[in-house]
Formats: sequence, C-alpha cells, structure tokens
Amino acid sequence: MAAERQYLPIGIQSFEKLRTSNNAYVDKTAYIYHLVHNTSAYFLSRPRRFGKSLLLSTLKAYWEGKKDLFAGLALESLEKKTVWEAHPVFYIDFNRDNFLGTDRLEQMLDVHLKEWESRYGCEDPHVSYSIRFQNLLRTAYTQTGKRCVILVDEYDKPLLETMENREFVEHNKAVFKGFFSTLKSFDDYIQFVLITGVTKFNKVSIFSDLNQLQDISFDSDYAALCGITDEELENNFMPEIIRMAEENSLSLNDCLEKLKKTYDGYHFSSKGEGVYNPFSLLCALSKRRFGSFWYETGTPTFLVKKLREINFDVRQFDSENVQATEAMLSDYRIENTDPVPLLYQTGYLTITDYTGNDIYTLGFPNEEVRYAFLESLMPEYVENCGAGSGKDIFSLKRCIENGSLDEIKKILTALFAAIPYTTDDAPFEHYFQTVLFIVFTLLGKYVHCEMHTAVGRIDCVVETAKYVYIFEFKRDQSADDALNQIREKGYALPYQSDSRKIFLIGVNFSSETRMPDDWKVIES
Repeated sequence: MAAERQYLPIGIQSFEKLRTSNNAYVDKTAYIYHLVHNTSAYFLSRPRRFGKSLLLSTLKAYWEGKKDLFAGLALESLEKKTVWEAHPVFYIDFNRDNFLGTDRLEQMLDVHLKEWESRYGCEDPHVSYSIRFQNLLRTAYTQTGKRCVILVDEYDKPLLETMENREFVEHNKAVFKGFFSTLKSFDDYIQFVLITGVTKFNKVSIFSDLNQLQDISFDSDYAALCGITDEELENNFMPEIIRMAEENSLSLNDCLEKLKKTYDGYHFSSKGEGVYNPFSLLCALSKRRFGSFWYETGTPTFLVKKLREINFDVRQFDSENVQATEAMLSDYRIENTDPVPLLYQTGYLTITDYTGNDIYTLGFPNEEVRYAFLESLMPEYVENCGAGSGKDIFSLKRCIENGSLDEIKKILTALFAAIPYTTDDAPFEHYFQTVLFIVFTLLGKYVHCEMHTAVGRIDCVVETAKYVYIFEFKRDQSADDALNQIREKGYALPYQSDSRKIFLIGVNFSSETRMPDDWKVIES
C-alpha cells in the first residue's frame, strides 16, 4: 500500500493542530530542549512568516505538559522526565490584531488580561495593566505551585504598524513600558520567557527594563531554529520536490538548484547554516511553481518610501558594499535614517559574508526578494510603469528578445520621461542610475550589470538567444564618448567568436532635460 500523502502546513501556526493531522513537520524540538534547559529568558528576531508563531506554539505545548504531541520527535528522547509538569502559560499574540487606531494596544491587552483573570479568579479592572499582570503571575503561582511561562509573539507589531504615525508609536512604547516592566521585578514567579519580533527596537522598555533577556537572534547555535535547511528540505519534502520537478520539466538537481536560488540564502549569524524561507518554500512545493509568495503577504510600503525619501543608493544591495556591525543590526531606532538595520531585520537583506572585527556584509538573500523588492521600488521612481503601460519590464523584455532597437530606445526614453520632477537635493544622476539599475536587474537572466573585464567595467551587458547588447551610459557627454569607451576598452572582445548579433549602444543623459538626448548603435 502506498504511503499516505502528507499535507503541507501552509499558514498552520498551531503545533497541536499540525501534530494531530497529517501535516509535514520539520523537527525543531531539539532546539526546544536546549532553550528550556538553559537561560530562562530569551528574545528572538526573525522576519515575518518565518515560523516564530509555530515555535511559540510548540513551547506552549511543552510547558503545558502535552507529552503525546512530541511522540517520535527529538525532544521525546532528550527529555528524560517521565512526567511532564504543566506550568501556567501566558501567551500574548500581537499578530492577531491591528493597531492603527487610538488605544488599540490597550484594548488588546485588556482582552488578554480579562481572559486570564477569569481563569484564575483575580479580577480587578480598576488597577493598571502592570498591576493586573503582577496579580495574575502571583495568583497563578500560588494556585498551581509552578512558576509561570510568558510567550510573546510579534511584540513589535504595534510599533511597526504605526511607524508612519510618530504619536501612535510613542504612545505604544509608553504602554509597553508600563506592562512589561512587571517581568523584571517578578522573576521569582517566572520560569521561562520567550519574546519574538521582527525587529528589536532600541529604547523600548521591554529591553531596557528586562535586561535579563538573552538575545539569541545572532547565535550560531540557533541560526536554523526558524527556517528550513538544505538537509531538512531533502529529508522531509522529497516526494513534493519530485512532483514539482516533473511538472516544471526539470531534473531533480535542477529543481533543487532553482529552489535554492529562489528561496534559500538567509543567514542569521556569522557561522550559522543558511535557511530557506519556510512560507515561500511550502507555497512553491504546494503549487508546484516558482512565485513570490512571501513578498506578496505584505508590501513594505514604509521601507520603499524611506529608501526613496533619503535617496538611498539601492545599487549597493548587489555590490557587496552594504556593511554593518551586529550592534547596528540588532538595535533599531525609529529616528535612525539608516534603513539597513530594518531591511535586515525584516528579511529584505541578509548576511552574505563576515569579515571579522564584527563586520557583516549584507545583500539580497535570494531571487524572490531581489526581484520583488525592486519591482515594488520601481513605481517610486517612475510613474505609471505597470503592465501594459508601454514602459514596463515585460514590453522591454519582448523588444530585447526580438532585437527591436528602436522600441528599446522608445521604452527607455518613456521611462525617464515618467520620472516625476522633484525639487529636493537628489541629483539627477541618482535618479537615472537607480532607474537603470532597477530596470536592468528586473530583466533577470538576460542582464549582467557593471560587468568586470580585464580592462574595465561594462555598465551593462544584455544577452538573449540571438543578441548581445553592450550598453555604456554617460551623463552630460555624448553617445560617441560612450561608444569610444566600449571600443577602446575592448568590451566586445569576449563575444567576437559568438554567433549572436552584437550591438554596441552608447547613451548620453542630459541633466538639463533629465532625458536620454543622444543614442547611437553600432553592430559589431
């Protein structure tokens, strides 16, 4: 009889639901064992949809003594206790509410407190949230004889969600200060704490007051606590990988390689193993296609706007020039104009190299993030550039594949005509370089941007099955100057034996008209 087909737990964040139905489960319970038997208070930062909620649900099941749910898992053999004792568990899930309104955070906390007060019979709504929480911890400990467990999911959602309203942010920070200050002075009643979030906001009381929290976000021992490793992928999902390879007419190795390029690449420590985004990976295996699943769950509007507002050079993301220390990456302050820490913590950048001396190099983790992020950034620089506009990436790809040089020129000219005129301090050079980088990067497999040769650096090479386009861009010079550089540097030499048509294209941009004003093409 064929083995029963397992289900992929997309969107399932309940450990109990996952374990009591026929869902695939990547066993992370060895990490649970080490967490609960070492330091008792932790903080973990990971991007959204990376399994933080499932992790907390697993810990909740452990502390509630639900031993049967762990049958056959690593924790069952590691945990030698014959009886798993239940502890009072206070689980706060900030992810289930939205906080775009007055007093939304207080309303959410009040709902949790009332539920717990009803359970333990210590209702007193006339005192502060912190006093109510203190009473609950004390009462629960007295009634059960067991110290309390506190699990907090996505603590920072009330801050991230209100970032464009400074008044709401400051208000919610003050509420946090009152509520979580309880934990520091009530250690005698607390057995275990794990607080998760996307970012670790500096100067938020949850960290300044609760200084016993151990931040494991950069620890190599916990680098794969959330996410899926190569080994876990192949050990747990091989039937799904085989089906996906067959449906996409790929060999097994080619399918694995494409999955890796599209969804792998996240690193959360200097030495830790890389992991796949679990949400995107499961969606891809379920639908048997390569899509931008994680990115579609929440467009980072405030991040995109911030990059545009500060004239950030997004070309750095692909040039290995973005560097930061662990301290810079782990503490985020709302008033900080540097977007890199938040881009790292939210998952749009990851660690690509570690040079020692506490210096990390950052870049896009994979193709899903690279292309989807740049697609969302494009409308900030070019108005009305969507599909069917005549200045979209699909039209440009089509013209490049067909060798339609006049149409390529028209689309690039239209793109720059659609850049909104601004009176800020950003030079035109920033706009044209950024738009060119985004446009040509989004062309994907066709393009090599800033390609290095033995004699220089080519601005852009575009290759298709029939054509090779070598671009050189100038500002306030001439197309002839650009073509002369291509010829003098011998940029076309690597393609001389190529059977494809080779086009040398010189383009000059005018700072005055903010448009390409000189364009020449030579067939090599």
